[in-house]
Amino acid sequence: MTARQDSDNVAWDRSDELWEGAIKQVRLTSTCRKVEAFAERMFGKPATFVTPLIIGGFNVLYPIRIEGFYPDVLVRLPCPNQAVFPEEKTLAEAATAAYISQHTHLPVPKVFYSGVDSDIGPYMIIQDLGSRRGMGQALETPREDPNETPILNPEISESKLKSLYMKMARCVLQLAKPAFPRIGALVETSPESYHVTGRPITLNMTNMVQVSNIPKSIFPSEGTTYQTADEWYAVLAEMQIATLLFQHNDMISSEDDCRTKYVARQLFRKLAKQGRLSTFGFIEDDWSASSKNTRATLPAPSGSDSFRLWSDDFRPVNVMVDENDEVLGAIDWEYAYVGPTQFILDSPWWLLLDVPEMWDNGIENWASLYESRLKTWLSAMEEVEKDSSPGILLLSAYMRESWETGRFWLNYAARKSWAFDTIYWKYLDQRFFGKRGDDVPTEELWKTRVHLLSEEERAAMEPLVQTKIEETKNRVLVEWNDAEARQRLSSLLFEEIA
Repeated sequence: MTARQDSDNVAWDRSDELWEGAIKQVRLTSTCRKVEAFAERMFGKPATFVTPLIIGGFNVLYPIRIEGFYPDVLVRLPCPNQAVFPEEKTLAEAATAAYISQHTHLPVPKVFYSGVDSDIGPYMIIQDLGSRRGMGQALETPREDPNETPILNPEISESKLKSLYMKMARCVLQLAKPAFPRIGALVETSPESYHVTGRPITLNMTNMVQVSNIPKSIFPSEGTTYQTADEWYAVLAEMQIATLLFQHNDMISSEDDCRTKYVARQLFRKLAKQGRLSTFGFIEDDWSASSKNTRATLPAPSGSDSFRLWSDDFRPVNVMVDENDEVLGAIDWEYAYVGPTQFILDSPWWLLLDVPEMWDNGIENWASLYESRLKTWLSAMEEVEKDSSPGILLLSAYMRESWETGRFWLNYAARKSWAFDTIYWKYLDQRFFGKRGDDVPTEELWKTRVHLLSEEERAAMEPLVQTKIEETKNRVLVEWNDAEARQRLSSLLFEEIA
């Protein structure tokens, strides 16, 4: 049984219908001709669409050959009805790719043009690297069905695995180098000048809207940036509360299940607001139960003036390679933003290619296999670090300690609404607050921690439980107006939302 909580299956069905319509639309001959004409206009030369089309989860790429121009290019457009905040997301992606190209040695496709066109909408025109092979293909178990989720090949030799991990480690190290004064999305503020002035747009936010019908108005407003890691952890914690509150269908299985989900989210947010999540698992952690037994040895990164690039979707499948598995360039920066440095100090979640909450044999089996591959990753990371310039964060040491202290799980749960509950109760709660009684049924875990909530937080629990139980009687999608949605969320945060 997987550890993933259910999203709203009514919303998911609607999303599937929208996807089918989008695929038909992007494949229309008239659409392809329109993109061709757009490329001709941008380059001032004849342009030819080259099949096949490349369709991703949220974007579609049209390969285009420009007469007398090398290399071929890809016109990258948000997939209709799939991308949330398509204009913002596209402009941030273009700015991020350009910044990485300017300030690191990580190869990325050149961005020739980006913007919002009256005919085409938001767009990027990027260099076609010529390969359709990602590093993931070199790592995965061979599969007949391309729609199957890839997993790390259990038969891969140690030497091959370490060699491929080293190539990924070099990419990770390059991404870790630039530091920024605020948390948020990069925006091109003047030609070839990029600053953090946009709100972070995360993969989880897109999923919240698409498969749980969470109202967009509860997200940070456009242009919001953050001065501290603690602020961003608090926002992520509020998104977890919003998912429980606004997902109408398939969110809870019983009253106790709702209470357990509520208590976990309120405690997680309380720790974020107290500034404790940002220090957990570092030498400054003097508050968690686990710190009493095993003190970390490494200091927390600065929480207020030095942040790093983070991409929710950076993984082997998005690192394009040639036939010899040499890196050509990293693609898909749409869910990249400047985030807490804490995120990059964790070992990568993608070492087994698949995510822990979807692992067929359960999250404990995932963690066991992950730990064995982590040894190889850390060895690869250490070798790459030997050749790196002095002054860079020693990622391998931080990553090792992140796994040992459970900090890995904290950051993963913060970013993932449907993995949150299992990870919180299995890997975080006892590290935070100490041992619970043995053999407490999962749905009754709330009873072991409800006393840690404030009187106000406890008083709000039962009305929410009754509301959520009532919602299970009517499988519909509720559309909230902006003011009502913000008011409803603020009632569980006990503060006004701007």
